[in-house]
Order: sequence, then C-alpha cells, then structure tokens
Amino acid sequence: MDMKLPYSGDGMMLHLDDTLDYEILESSIGSMPKTGKSEDELVQEAMAHPIGSDKLSKLATDKQKVVIICSDHTRPVPSRHIIPFMLREIREGNPQADITLLIATGFHRATTREELVNKFGEDIVSQEKIVVHDSADMDAMVNLGTLPSGAPLLINRIAAQADLLVSEGFIETHFLQDFPADVKVCCQEFRAG
Repeated sequence: MDMKLPYSGDGMMLHLDDTLDYEILESSIGSMPKTGKSEDELVQEAMAHPIGSDKLSKLATDKQKVVIICSDHTRPVPSRHIIPFMLREIREGNPQADITLLIATGFHRATTREELVNKFGEDIVSQEKIVVHDSADMDAMVNLGTLPSGAPLLINRIAAQADLLVSEGFIETHFLQDFPADVKVCCQEFRAG
C-alpha cells in the first residue's frame, strides 16, 4: 500500500508492505462545525476568558522576567496567531516586562531563523528576544533536584529564573502513543529511514 503522509510542505510517500498489520487513522477535523470566526478572533476570545486562571495581563502585573515557552518547528501550533496577542496582553499588564520567547526544542535540532519567521512572522523574530533551547548546553541548565528515576531534573535556566512562566501550544496525542508494538516499530523504522 502506498500513501502520502502530511510531512513538511509537499508530503512524503510511504510504502507499507501488505504483510504488515496496520490501520489507517484519519482526522475528522473537516467535519467539525465552523464557528465563522478567524483564528485571531478565537485566540482573543480565549484569552479574554481564560479557564481557571486570571487573564495574562493580570498575571504579568509586577513581573519583570516573563518567559513564554513556544513550540518549535516540529509542532504545527499557529504561533503567529497566538504570540502577538500574548505579548500585547503581557505588556498591557506590565509595559516594562522583560519578555523572552523560549523555543522548546527538547532534544530536536535548533530551529533556524527561517523556521522562526515561518512560525512567528518577521516582526516577532526581528523585534522580540528569542532564545532557542539547546539541551546539550549544560551551562544553560539548572538542576532542580532528582527525578524518581534517579536522573537529575534539568531545566533551562531562563525558564527556571522567570518571574512568570507561561506557554503556548496545544495538546495532542503523540503519534506513537497507544499504538501496538509492531506499529511503533514500523513508525520508528520509517522515521529512522
């Protein structure tokens, strides 16, 4: 079986041997009801009515070091529709806030400037302080203790020293979560190849 995966800009062809046991999962997002609102309107509405929290402007009052953890180039978060409103609201609460956008690369490679522009837009990239996390840079980490596994709990120093730490993003299942072992192996082999 041949299928085109939604990968990068043009997609990627994948050939699955018919002897493999696999299932095809398809998104039903196209069947969701339309709101008639733009992405910007939805973000502004959500920020005006946060669930279980004060508005970002109130949280930012009297906070000097504000860090927004942002998804990296591997996540399709619509940051150019979220971050400008977060920045505006933080500055509404504290015009003097020192704001850093911390790109959460985890163990991924560094996000390039071009990828940052694609994600945030040129204005954000050229006007805001952006730091791309580097998990191999131990000088950029703070050890906050020991995990139950015995491993050290290392956190990016910029995040650990923030007076206000917030993040943008969305919650989604990981593409290897809850799949049978043979599907995980297939996906891991595909990613490695």
